[in-house]
This record gives sequence, C-alpha cells and structure tokens, in this order.
Amino acid sequence: MSHSNLSPGTLIIYTRVDCHLCDEAKAEIRARLGEIEIEEIDVDSDPALTERFGEEVPVGFVGSEKAFKYHPDIRRLRRLLKNARRGD
Repeated sequence: MSHSNLSPGTLIIYTRVDCHLCDEAKAEIRARLGEIEIEEIDVDSDPALTERFGEEVPVGFVGSEKAFKYHPDIRRLRRLLKNARRGD
C-alpha cells in the first residue's frame, strides 16, 4: 500500500472499529501533540492488512518507521515527526 501522497510528518495509524486501545492512543496523541496530520487505516478493510497486523493494533508509522505499537511513545513520535518534516 502506497502512501506517497501523504505529506512528510504524517502519522499513519493502523486501527480497527471498536478498538479501545486505538481510541486511547489517538486521544493521547491529540492531547499531547496537538493537531498533527493523522491518516487512520482500518486493518479490516484489506485482507492483506488484517493478515499483517492481526490483533496487533493500534500501530503507528511515520514514513516507513514504526513509531509505536499499542501505546504511543510520545517522545519517539515527536522525534520521528520532526525528522520527517526536516527530510531526515
């Protein structure tokens, strides 16, 4: 799946419907990082994603770099987003 149309510094979160950990992760990210650009992808919308992630959601990526799984690491997210915006 290509995300080439996303701007640098976009956080991609793989999630699913009725996932309380997903809701908690998104709420924490919004509360601590403000209005960052988030692309949310439902893993159940694509069999390949369902197979890839299984029950292991939420998972966040900045570019091709895994930023977190289950619980956001806010310090790591800040660093990855900053580097992505700079083009590192």
